Amino acid sequence: MSRPFGPPGTRSRPRPAHAGKVTALAQIFALVTALIHVVVGLIEAFVFGRSREARLFLTREPGNPPEVRLWTVNVGFYNILLAAAPVAGVIAYHQGHTDVGRALVVYASLFMIAAGLGLYVSDRRLWSGALGQSLPALVTLLAVLTS
Repeated sequence: MSRPFGPPGTRSRPRPAHAGKVTALAQIFALVTALIHVVVGLIEAFVFGRSREARLFLTREPGNPPEVRLWTVNVGFYNILLAAAPVAGVIAYHQGHTDVGRALVVYASLFMIAAGLGLYVSDRRLWSGALGQSLPALVTLLAVLTS
């Protein structure tokens, strides 16, 4: 069923039948991308100073100075809150707000891709973290844009 663009009572062209559609595959990728950001955010915020987790982030020794701890907690919560956008997008989509849901997923994906590129540019040794952040978001974006 097509809806007009713009407010009710205005004349405009009907929207294409595929507009706003998000496939199940795209939704799954969006939720996986969100899950990755939640897991990494929890590690950064709560267990970063331990030796095993510290090696994941290229630090050599556990027990970082308070300044680093403050930074990791902030970045951890940042990633957790960023993960809310694709989840909210999928929920909005299922509540009938297809354009809002699609926009949230596209925005969050673009944001995560850009952040992954920024991570890689800042220190090339962080290439695996950059891939972990941006590749699932890129797959999500492609799945949404081709649905």
